[in-house]
Amino acid sequence: MAAITTVLLMIIGTPIAWWLAWSKSRWKEVVATLVALPLVLPPTVLGFYILLALGPNGLGGWFGPWFGLRTFAFTFEGLVAGSVLYSMPFVVQPIRNAFEAIGARPLEVAATLRASPLDRFFTIALPLAIPGFLTGAVLGFAHTVGEFGVILMIGGNIPGETKVLSIAIYDFVETLRWREAHILSAGMLVFAFLVILTVSLLARRSGRRAF
Repeated sequence: MAAITTVLLMIIGTPIAWWLAWSKSRWKEVVATLVALPLVLPPTVLGFYILLALGPNGLGGWFGPWFGLRTFAFTFEGLVAGSVLYSMPFVVQPIRNAFEAIGARPLEVAATLRASPLDRFFTIALPLAIPGFLTGAVLGFAHTVGEFGVILMIGGNIPGETKVLSIAIYDFVETLRWREAHILSAGMLVFAFLVILTVSLLARRSGRRAF
């Protein structure tokens, strides 16, 4: 789930980050605020509204039959959709920062050499923004792996379908299976340490602080 979510976030988040970095629209900060909402909203609140959207009376009821589903709620596909929304700011913001750090000058020079907008993006902006893409990918993947509240709201706890690592830890604690809970929690602790270390090293290489 985390791998699929990260790939989708990179595809969806890149054009959003590019628009936020360079657009002069009056709606720019409104869109930026919407993208950043998961950072401050309680996961249960966000999960509740995503559940309504994925349910039979929402978008999930309209598009679910196209995929052979009655609804996207309490399905793996629904978990991926909710995870994309929940982890969006962790991917968009680093990429946006990387695009803004490039500055307009390199793109303007490329334009004077008759490079098309696509050429300027793929040959100038994209290579220079690689640290931002790597940081966004690592943060997006890690955040998805550690999700709990949103996942529990929209996916429940269905073994083999929507039961993920964070919910498994919760189940072990609820049933007093401390050994299993310790093993999974320790693994998550090591994983979180490696994520922060990786992001910090990437930021150091690009000359910026991650935190």
